[in-house]
Amino acid sequence: MKTSELIEALAADPIPEPIRLSRRILAALAIGFVGSLAIYALLMGLRPDIAEVIHTVRFPLKFVDAFAFALPSLLLTLRLARPDAKPRALMLWLIAPFALLAAGVVAELIVVPQSEWLARLVGHHSMFCMRMIPLLAAPMLAALIVALRAGAPMHPALTGAMAGAASAGVAALLYASHCPDDSPLFVATWYPLATLICVAVGALAGRQFLAW
Repeated sequence: MKTSELIEALAADPIPEPIRLSRRILAALAIGFVGSLAIYALLMGLRPDIAEVIHTVRFPLKFVDAFAFALPSLLLTLRLARPDAKPRALMLWLIAPFALLAAGVVAELIVVPQSEWLARLVGHHSMFCMRMIPLLAAPMLAALIVALRAGAPMHPALTGAMAGAASAGVAALLYASHCPDDSPLFVATWYPLATLICVAVGALAGRQFLAW
């Protein structure tokens, strides 16, 4: 084949459509969320007094804080999946959920007698919380890691860690509707510890499967 004919043949080939990485990652999160919902339905479900506690301050605060953590974590995951990522400004948004949670803890310490602080911190289901949030996050994290393999992250461990954080944030939204412990002292202790498990697993998975 002559060079001119080769060039014409290559020019005639259709240009492959670029990978829609953001769509792929969001689709993976949605698929994983279905798996998390199945686990939630089998092992947990809504707490029986939800119609009453929804009108309190402590119960909705759990959802607001979980959402404030999940959203920037997911956006950071999307940003870090690209080799030209500059996530520093976006990482500042992660301060918001911790500031909100700290404000809730301060308010709790002011309005609750000191003799009740430890009981509210320990709660009734601390170990269950530590198990269930990572379990609910697992399908979403696995799906995200698979989707992120289509990207080109410069920092695979960090990307995996943020995928773990995003999965834990969404899992916390689910778990909060079942959790009977509404005290900010409980939430500020056990939810972050459970999230750290997801972050650690995500970092290990990112280092293993996202490096290039």
